[in-house]
Amino acid sequence: MSRRATRRPTSLRTLAGAVLTVALIVPVATACGPDSDTSAAATVSAAPTATAPTTAPPAPAAPSAGPATTAPPAATPAATAPTSTRPTTATATTTPTAKPKSPARSYPLVDGSTAEVQPVGNQNWTARIVGRGSVLATLETKDTDAGLDANDMFVVLSLDGTVHSWMGGAHQGPGTFKLAGGWTAKVTKVGELHYRAQILGLDNAVNGTLDADQHDTGAVANAVYIVLTAGGRISAHM
Repeated sequence: MSRRATRRPTSLRTLAGAVLTVALIVPVATACGPDSDTSAAATVSAAPTATAPTTAPPAPAAPSAGPATTAPPAATPAATAPTSTRPTTATATTTPTAKPKSPARSYPLVDGSTAEVQPVGNQNWTARIVGRGSVLATLETKDTDAGLDANDMFVVLSLDGTVHSWMGGAHQGPGTFKLAGGWTAKVTKVGELHYRAQILGLDNAVNGTLDADQHDTGAVANAVYIVLTAGGRISAHM
């Protein structure tokens, strides 16, 4: 191989400075010589050694991105699970609001009608006198018992929401009258459609007063029910 290398430069000198031929012959000599093979192998072996350190640093970056991407999917199903159950509890609270339409209590009255009683708050009650499908009268307690004269049927709505009714037994005031249960009523006229009745005990002491001003009123005295009308009629029943 050394002889070929010494002959080719002599032939190159005989050529009249043909630079182009020199450029063509030199790569052929280097490609065919054993020195060129070792240099090529050296360059090839050097290439991977140079690239190995450059490719090694990006490798640890891949696992760091892995856990970051897997964390959000685990949080999203946990957040959506409680939101689906809460609206169901809200609908359950709206159902009891439709029930108060029905009467809380119902009492039959002596004339065949019915008293439908409902609470109105503050421990007070209202009673509707219903007969033949229509409302005939209304009673309401306002921190005191309520009474009514409905065509000689007397009705008392007490503070505990109970209803008591009876027929007849009325006295026309003014005047003093004996009532059921040993009571005495002293009825006086205060004004137009305004009467007052003092309820007297056995010793004539005033135990209570009924004031019927423009509307009837009622009271309960020791299990005795009393009604005083705005027209001066008074009746009592046990």
